[in-house]
Amino acid sequence: MANLMESSRTALSITDSGLPNTDLPLTDNALVVLARRYLKKDDQGKNFETPEEMFRRVAETIAKADPIYDKNADIDALTEIFYGIMTSLKFIPNSPTLMNAGRELGQLSACFVLPIDDSIESIFEAIQHTAMIHKSGGGTGFSFSRIRPKGDRVKSTQGIASGPISFMTIFDVATETVKQGGTRRGANMAILRVDHPDIEEFISTKTHIERLNNFNISVALTEKFMQAVELGNDYALINPRTEKEVRWISASAIFDKIVNSAWNSGEPGIVFLDRINRSNPTPDLGEIESTNPCGEQPLLPYESCNLGSINLGKFVKDGNIDYQALKDTVWHAVHFLDNVIDVNKFPLEEIRNMTLLTRKIGLGVMGFADLLICLGIPYNSDKAVSLAEELMSFIDKESKEASAELAVKRGNFPAYKGSIYDNPNTPLMRNATTTTIAPTGTISIIAGASSGIEPLFAISYIRRVLDGTELVETHPLFVKAMKDAGKYSEPLMEKIAEAGSIQDMDEVPKDLKKIFVTSLDVSPEDHIAIQAAFQKDIDNAVSKTINFPEGVTQDSIRRAYILAWSKGLKGITIYRSGSRPIQVLSLKKERKLTDSSEKNLQKNTNGKIAPRPRPPKTHGITERVRTGCGNLYVTVNWDDKDICEVFAQMGKTGGCAACQIEAESRLISLALRSGIRVQSIVSQLAGIRCPSPIWHEGGQILSCPDAIAKVLASASGINIEKGGPVIMNCPECGAVLEPEGGCFLCRSCGFSKCD
Repeated sequence: MANLMESSRTALSITDSGLPNTDLPLTDNALVVLARRYLKKDDQGKNFETPEEMFRRVAETIAKADPIYDKNADIDALTEIFYGIMTSLKFIPNSPTLMNAGRELGQLSACFVLPIDDSIESIFEAIQHTAMIHKSGGGTGFSFSRIRPKGDRVKSTQGIASGPISFMTIFDVATETVKQGGTRRGANMAILRVDHPDIEEFISTKTHIERLNNFNISVALTEKFMQAVELGNDYALINPRTEKEVRWISASAIFDKIVNSAWNSGEPGIVFLDRINRSNPTPDLGEIESTNPCGEQPLLPYESCNLGSINLGKFVKDGNIDYQALKDTVWHAVHFLDNVIDVNKFPLEEIRNMTLLTRKIGLGVMGFADLLICLGIPYNSDKAVSLAEELMSFIDKESKEASAELAVKRGNFPAYKGSIYDNPNTPLMRNATTTTIAPTGTISIIAGASSGIEPLFAISYIRRVLDGTELVETHPLFVKAMKDAGKYSEPLMEKIAEAGSIQDMDEVPKDLKKIFVTSLDVSPEDHIAIQAAFQKDIDNAVSKTINFPEGVTQDSIRRAYILAWSKGLKGITIYRSGSRPIQVLSLKKERKLTDSSEKNLQKNTNGKIAPRPRPPKTHGITERVRTGCGNLYVTVNWDDKDICEVFAQMGKTGGCAACQIEAESRLISLALRSGIRVQSIVSQLAGIRCPSPIWHEGGQILSCPDAIAKVLASASGINIEKGGPVIMNCPECGAVLEPEGGCFLCRSCGFSKCD
């Protein structure tokens, strides 16, 4: 099966498909992603760089760091090595490196952490720095734990503090404003210590669909807190301004609030802060307070990290792991990532200085599920856990030896003295950290690999190609296995795309059911076991999603959190199917229209969908909503099938505002009568912001489109405040999204919330 990991299809010519031509073993999905996000474009937005030229550009740029340390370095030979490990799809660096190496921007790092102190000056300086980082293509993490709580005294003005959550909103709006050139979107992590007095408000922040859409949030749990949960004790909330206790509260009650919120919305995640700081490699430089947006990279203030991932599916030879080839790739990858630091154009001088002090790199993996399939090992098995430990121990050991070898010529990282390596047993170390398991997002699409250390999300799913056609895409190893078994058929693949799992299908042989498991076939305990196995030999942390079915109880999530703590994890992200407005790939059956609309679709002469006719009579409701622009009157009407139209009018307003509202109403009505789900329309409109948000009947109205969304949601019985059943497809291509390490990924076009 190993040979199947090359490519499931060959690239078509540009004239036939609009995809870049290439001789590399890239899938059509990979070519779509490269064309949309990575390859150079001219002033008209047309690609003028091939995938080979992109990889060559990156390899040449990164190799140019070697003469800094060796005047006789053979740059051409090193370029070929770097080019080879990328074009063979054995190693892919993080997205900013692929996008920006050898180009004017030149910012190559994925993750940054910025400090926020308890002052207006510090907060707005951090916002400015955030904008610079997002503009350059990076994501940012923050701890808001130093900011005084809501209602606390402000001595300079004799006023009352608004608290950390209010300032998070400002960061969120700033992120929304910075578009990052259409290649990467701003992504943030907000962390608050569990002993901060505003922790209860923070926990529930993301249960409101319209709030902090550019943030992942996590609660920093301390060992004292977890012990108090275990014993059923209270713990102290501490004002960060005075460092004094303000009140005691039940640890179990707060823990249950975290569980409840995660059950409802998937957030907050949790990080075990004391555990992270116990493995802080440079404690003399300070404590770690936050992580990058997906939680796998704990960083000191102003640190950055350069990430890359090895594609494990490429290292199966004759039914075994080719450890020599894996070792060679690890050594080359460490060399590559260390060079990235030297050629990087950092967005801030403070970041440059801190990064050069510690020289952190994060080598991780992708394609773990593919590797297991090639070896015939079920993901949810003890053998898979043992292999995860074996693999990561090997990669971590080899990465440390490669880093030490670099230190012979280049020297230790400058903060080596006082670091955890500062002892006679490790006299040399070039990088303060070498290993991280990151969500691989779009780079796993480029590599044609399964994401990170996740199981397959689906055996078969719907892929939307450039002309809008929908195709059933099936994992190539499953296609090969079913053909070998004489069981393959295209109708069966469609059936699998609808079901999402093969476990209840009689047409699939039992031995294949054991090997081809998907994320929802794997129990939370088995998910955590794999994460814990990798975490044992990871310097930083592991990004992974622990999947739960929709009907899971909150108690099950609570047990998973306790298990994660007991297993030594540094953090955990859970996702309950259906719990977020960005609903995951629930495969073809959730892409279909509702029964009532599907039966009544009209077709024009070209076979395209056309709206059903409006009947002479409809019935409906009209609701008045107060917005920042004035009173908006929204009418929702039904015909005998379903909701069929929306009218909205803004008081006596005329001009452009009235035209825009009328246009929105017409398009919504057209979509409704064409069979588009109300949930999808709501998810597109909800959260759109204008400069004048306003409070209305206990909730915030962000704009006129947001007001229309709320009326539609109310009329349809959609619980917009809790996320409810709102389903959201990819905002760029309309395909479906899957969860990955706190983010969502579209495998059709490469859109990702964080990457």
